[in-house]
Amino acid sequence: MIIIYGNAELWESFPPEETEKAIAAQDAFNRKYAETGELLGAYGTADAAEAKVVRVREGVPVVTDGPYLEAKEYLASWYLIDVPSEQRALEIAAEIPFAAQNAVEVWPVPHEAPGNKL
Repeated sequence: MIIIYGNAELWESFPPEETEKAIAAQDAFNRKYAETGELLGAYGTADAAEAKVVRVREGVPVVTDGPYLEAKEYLASWYLIDVPSEQRALEIAAEIPFAAQNAVEVWPVPHEAPGNKL
């Protein structure tokens, strides 16, 4: 799994013409790796202000606005890839256009839950 972090300040720092170019580059990246079969899915998340936190206390779910992170950045999008090696995952991650503005993380996913549809 490849994770991109971001925040409103970062996204708002792009001039409109740069945003269009960045999105086009990201779309090209997605098409390239979808065609090779290595990209299983690419997902952008809503702004952190739209997230909710669910905690269960004494059997009762409590939902609050969230997340309340101690960081400036939040999970902005993630990719699920299927590659034969860590090295290949790192090569693909290095091609993500937004990696030039911000670091991306590569996390192994050693197993999946029963019932996944991918």
